Amino acid sequence: MIRNFIKWFVTPSQKPIIEDVDLYAKIVELENRISNLEEENIETSNCLYELGNSIDAVDTRIDILSLEAFTKDV
Repeated sequence: MIRNFIKWFVTPSQKPIIEDVDLYAKIVELENRISNLEEENIETSNCLYELGNSIDAVDTRIDILSLEAFTKDV
């Protein structure tokens, strides 16, 4: 069993070691993907900021309403 593993491990692979790849095209593709992800990140950050502001506004309004309810009872 060990002998079969060693034989398999030492035999050459069927795949070529170097593939015919256009590196410049891959770099351009990756740069485009990075710029898209950066734009999406900015949009997501803006949405989170707006949501945080909305939550703060609702929280403030709840505080005002709860104070009005307690002051009416007195």
